[in-house]
Amino acid sequence: MPFRSAPLNDATPRSLGYRWPAEWERHAATWVSWPRNPDTWPGNFEVVPGRFAELVRTIAKFEPVQILAGGERVMADAQKHVGNHPNVKLLDIETNDAWCRDHGPMFLVREKGADPICRNGPPDASHKWGLTPFREPALVDWEYNAWGGKYPPFDKDNAVPRQIASLCHRRRFVPGIILEGGSVEGNGRGTILTTESCLLNPNRNAGLSRSETETYLADYLGATKVLWLPRGELAGDDTDGHIDQLARFVNPTTIVAAWEDDPADVNHEPLHMNFEHLSEMTDQDGNRFTIIRLPLPKPKFYGEHRLPACYCNFYIANDCIIVPQFDDAADAVAIKILQELCPDRAVIGVPSLDLVWGLGSFHCLTQQEPAC
Repeated sequence: MPFRSAPLNDATPRSLGYRWPAEWERHAATWVSWPRNPDTWPGNFEVVPGRFAELVRTIAKFEPVQILAGGERVMADAQKHVGNHPNVKLLDIETNDAWCRDHGPMFLVREKGADPICRNGPPDASHKWGLTPFREPALVDWEYNAWGGKYPPFDKDNAVPRQIASLCHRRRFVPGIILEGGSVEGNGRGTILTTESCLLNPNRNAGLSRSETETYLADYLGATKVLWLPRGELAGDDTDGHIDQLARFVNPTTIVAAWEDDPADVNHEPLHMNFEHLSEMTDQDGNRFTIIRLPLPKPKFYGEHRLPACYCNFYIANDCIIVPQFDDAADAVAIKILQELCPDRAVIGVPSLDLVWGLGSFHCLTQQEPAC
């Protein structure tokens, strides 16, 4: 559906020429929240800081890492595991949990040559989106309620974007609706991919329609086209269907989609349906995407609980892609697929089986800050 342009007095990001850049665009830093809640990894928390530190050190080879490690105990634990790494900074900002993708801000860029008030929204396709950041950095501070109120308290998590905006002197836009970073995926050109099961779930924004949700995505993230997958199921997932477990852009025209070959597996049918829908979708210019299957590992369990182990939860940092590894034969397959799609980046596997017991992996734990 066509999007309305924001009135000039609305001062939304879109009306001011901002957009949400793609993850593969150059980063200034990666933001993470140090793991602090044993209830997130019940019975296995003691190994989590070490595994998390391994992720941090891997990212820090390619770009700075900003760690939210508020409180004396958490700060000491982060210092113990990371040490005095020259590319890592510890910040005294408290959180409730570690999932920075969802409670952190979504950073915006403003294009070179954007007018102070952009009457027609972001640059059009002929501008090729510029991809050159412009002064006055900004972020979006969505509301956060721990995936529909599942895991209180979440007050400190919800306050994180405001504190980062203050710390970094960034303009802060506050839409006033609940949205987690892992629930949307963008190609940097105006197309956003999401799921009906998450964004339209009444445990987030009861009464908010699809059309109204799309208007928020247009006004605050610069979306010109929103694509909706109807099936958000992934065995073990607790997010109601975050897209970053199901399908990811690796460039403006290519999507990798989670895939399960075994028809007896509970993930088989919904992932096949998603693949069919993706194959029929078009981008902001009306062109079909290239859809690549990214196989799941064999089912992984902690006790009787199946884990949402999925290679789609990779993270794209400067010059690299960090891929979760699950002690599975498909680990190497996932790395090979992503390396072939992204030959200009180092594709690095890092162990994630202990981390995914918390029901998320590398993308869930990270939030990129674009260079500006």
